[in-house]
Amino acid sequence: MRHVPVPSHARQLSTLARIDYENAVLADLGPVQDRTAEQWARTIMEDAPSDMQRTLTQGWTALGLQLGPARSEGFVLGWRVQHSTPDLVLLSAAPTLGLSGELLLQRRPHSLLLSCFIRLDDDRARGLWDRTESRHPKAMHQMLERATR
Repeated sequence: MRHVPVPSHARQLSTLARIDYENAVLADLGPVQDRTAEQWARTIMEDAPSDMQRTLTQGWTALGLQLGPARSEGFVLGWRVQHSTPDLVLLSAAPTLGLSGELLLQRRPHSLLLSCFIRLDDDRARGLWDRTESRHPKAMHQMLERATR
């Protein structure tokens, strides 16, 4: 499990008009073909302990991300499924306070890549993100590590 630069092909899958922050974590595993990318995303986020889920959703809401139903078709822990194939899923959360987010999970033959993209539309959003940015890489790492154990 390690933080890696966001690959350009992953960045190109983002639908954000501009990316102000990006981060990626790579988990080297054995064969990962037993689950689709969306199933992996559900394992990472929806199978997390309830206190972790609560912390995540409270944090996302505090950042002004508009979440949908936590567990329903078309959403993964409140993030809208924008695009899903067996090998990738792109999740998005719309802004209410000027911060937009996307999560991209890519299934590879022997690894999983989790990438995050953030767009900050104004000073308020930048202020919200500044208070969170330092904790974000560790949270991504912990989510992926717990799910792939």
